[in-house]
Amino acid sequence: MSNQTIVTEFLLLGFSDIRELRILHFVIFLAAYLAALMGNLLIITVVTLNYELHSPMFFFLINLSIVDLGSISVTVPKSMSNSLLNTRSISYSGCVVQVFGLFCFLAANLSLLTLMAYDRYVAICKPLHYGIIMNRRACVQMAAGAWAAGVIYAAVHTGNTFSLPFCHSNTINQFFCEVPQLLKFSCSGTYRRELAALVFSAFLALGCFAFIIVSYVQIFTTVWRIPSEQGRQKAFSTCIPHLIVVSLFLSTAIIAYLKPISDSPSPLDLLAAVLYCVVPPLMNPVIYSMRNKEIQADLHRKMSNWTTVTEFLLRGFSDTRELQILHFVIFLAAYLAALVGNLLVITVVTTDHHLHSPMYYFLANLSILDLGSISVIVPKSMTKSLSNTRTISYAGCVSQVSLFFLFCAANLAFLTIMAYDR
Repeated sequence: MSNQTIVTEFLLLGFSDIRELRILHFVIFLAAYLAALMGNLLIITVVTLNYELHSPMFFFLINLSIVDLGSISVTVPKSMSNSLLNTRSISYSGCVVQVFGLFCFLAANLSLLTLMAYDRYVAICKPLHYGIIMNRRACVQMAAGAWAAGVIYAAVHTGNTFSLPFCHSNTINQFFCEVPQLLKFSCSGTYRRELAALVFSAFLALGCFAFIIVSYVQIFTTVWRIPSEQGRQKAFSTCIPHLIVVSLFLSTAIIAYLKPISDSPSPLDLLAAVLYCVVPPLMNPVIYSMRNKEIQADLHRKMSNWTTVTEFLLRGFSDTRELQILHFVIFLAAYLAALVGNLLVITVVTTDHHLHSPMYYFLANLSILDLGSISVIVPKSMTKSLSNTRTISYAGCVSQVSLFFLFCAANLAFLTIMAYDR
């Protein structure tokens, strides 16, 4: 007991000590995260808005997309912020949240994939009973059971892991908190309890996998008996995407958790973690959107209904000429005040050698961003009030949106960097 210390934080694996490589890691992870975010949100939106897709299969698909969003959000943003801020630390509570969230979403993912296999089995092997077996109430109960299983599973593993005393080290050879890595730090023999839980979990996962395999053996047996070639193709088109997703999820998880735990950072460990944390949430929307004809048809139908927009109408402050002029004067005064104030800060910081420090350097950049953000919107609004028009061209709207988000994102980044500087 005398050798035990209270662990308040852990040190995660850094991708590189070279600034350029850290930025490259940040950009790659940011691109993957945004792609996963947009892909899964697109599936959720398409299925929710299209009444024809309100079926058990797509109901489970929405839940799977939510799980994918959660699983990638647990690990990737923290890794990106660490690379950007050149730090490796994660608080004890932050590590607890990561472990709980990751186990919860992984368990819910496997449960939903098993339910989706059962849904396909009933739809193809017992089509006459499909409406009775997979009714709305049953689907809601199944999905709730999948989420409850994820929460219970995560609570058991998180409780077992963090009830252990840590004394050997606090350096995790992974870019997120991983249970096998944490068990190495335990200075108590009770870590075998968590190892037993992991082994039991592996058997449960194999049980789910066996259930999925048996379901698909019966599905393919039934499909080959369908006399119509079109009927067989339709059945395959609904099953193949799910089978690919199952294979991707289980193969990456097996590679990550069945490999030996190394005592030093290994490229294989890092690759395996990226495979099961980043690749499935990123690829699932691609697989379902490319292989599922219903989603393809709905997207094509929505795109074909789009009309060519050449301009937009902005909201006017008033139809009264006097109020329009008052709006112009108020906005002009605010714009000039912001212009003078920020230019003053930039000038003072630039010309005064005593202010050439990191804090004032970031402050000058923040003033430039403030000038840009206010210049994107206010001048256009003033000219509209003065000329009594409300139109803005399509290109002008695109420029406004792009620049506004650019300046807002850069503003938030600089505020974060300034907090780190302090």
